[in-house]
Amino acid sequence: MVVLTPIAAFGMLLDDRLLVDSPIWFKPFKFAVSFVLYSASLAWFISMLEGRAHRIAWWLGTVSALVGLGEMAVIVGQVVRGKRSHFNFETPLDTALFSAMGIMVVILWAANLVIAVMLFRKRFDNPAKAWTIRFSLVIALVGMAVGFVMTQPRAGQSPEKGVLGSHSIGGPDGGSYMPLTGWSTVHGDLRIGHFVGMHALQILPLLIALAGRRANARLAWVISGGYLGATLLVIWQALRGQPLIKPDALTLTVAAAIAVATALGVVWARQSRTTTIEKELVPA
Repeated sequence: MVVLTPIAAFGMLLDDRLLVDSPIWFKPFKFAVSFVLYSASLAWFISMLEGRAHRIAWWLGTVSALVGLGEMAVIVGQVVRGKRSHFNFETPLDTALFSAMGIMVVILWAANLVIAVMLFRKRFDNPAKAWTIRFSLVIALVGMAVGFVMTQPRAGQSPEKGVLGSHSIGGPDGGSYMPLTGWSTVHGDLRIGHFVGMHALQILPLLIALAGRRANARLAWVISGGYLGATLLVIWQALRGQPLIKPDALTLTVAAAIAVATALGVVWARQSRTTTIEKELVPA
């Protein structure tokens, strides 16, 4: 994926073809970058396991890497052919390739679920780090599961018409999109929840690391809960056919409630740590 990232970047510069209103090499570029981040985080988590659990997780990580390689081979191959890799039923070959990707995603999801269970059973010296890692994997599984929702047929779609499923809700894929992310500005876009959820693996550990000595188990629970709330919010927003940048009053109200609850939770978590420190300073 590290090698593929600059190749896809050059592809966007040198190949002016468009696919569903987007530069044809944009999808391989986004997927490669995402896999680099995701795989590095997963490898770090696996390294924390010991003994038999580590050996099993190592093999599951290897399976995840091979599955990611297989998925990217299909995506790049379809780019070379000038075809969609996702939701494409135009020919028997396109159907077989998309079906194979679906099987690979199920394998990837299941492997990550088992690794998450192992990390829930592991004892950590640092409670804040432990809960952050565990919850980040759970939220990542939620984000990955959004991909299964994308494969559901939309109105007017059928294999005979060459397409089944989409990441847009409320209209067809394509059209106006946000810079850098490529997310739709006219319809709900399930890729947002997919992205936000999966990258909990990087964001949550980073937030706890930035908290430094102030981090504790309660803070990990609060931050993870707030992040999960944000992930579910953007998924719900997309399912209602609403673009990310055009939230209605209901979406803004829920977002505000999540923000306030998280802020109050952070205050509660810090008070807990202050109380603990004060107790430690009291002479026996």
